Amino acid sequence: MIIKLMILLTLAAFAMMMIADLLLKLSLPSLPELFTQLAIVTLLSAFLLLVVAGLLMIIKHNLLTWKSYFSASQRLQRRVWFIQAKQDRLIRLLHFRTVQISYFTKLKRKQLLNTNDQQQLQLLSKTIARDLLRLKQQLPKATYVQLQQDHRQWLALKDVDSLLILQRKLEGID
Repeated sequence: MIIKLMILLTLAAFAMMMIADLLLKLSLPSLPELFTQLAIVTLLSAFLLLVVAGLLMIIKHNLLTWKSYFSASQRLQRRVWFIQAKQDRLIRLLHFRTVQISYFTKLKRKQLLNTNDQQQLQLLSKTIARDLLRLKQQLPKATYVQLQQDHRQWLALKDVDSLLILQRKLEGID
């Protein structure tokens, strides 16, 4: 409706300019100037009408958008989205915390196992060294030296199975 009115005003302004041009050719002194000014005012009012209509439409759109944004249903929807996002974040946090706890638990278990293995290895080594000292007088010197070398070598390699075999071998010598 407003666009039709603006087009009609623009056409009327051009028609008045044509009339002013025709009156100028007829050599009428003041009438062409009057029609030209009237045409300019009509053309400016058409553009002003278009600008005002555009501004009113933008303002109306903004007001409707604000009204929709602050409506109860939209507020509830945003609240639901917020709660869902918070719940998703907490679920991800729980997952990563369980992964982290699992990782540190495995690491601690590994450290404890290594410490325990070291203690068992030292205890076994002390037992073997004590058995070797006890059997030093009973064994030939070459055998005793060989057993000591085996003991040091397997202890350096941390070969528990070989150390256990050596301990059984020493117990069998008794």
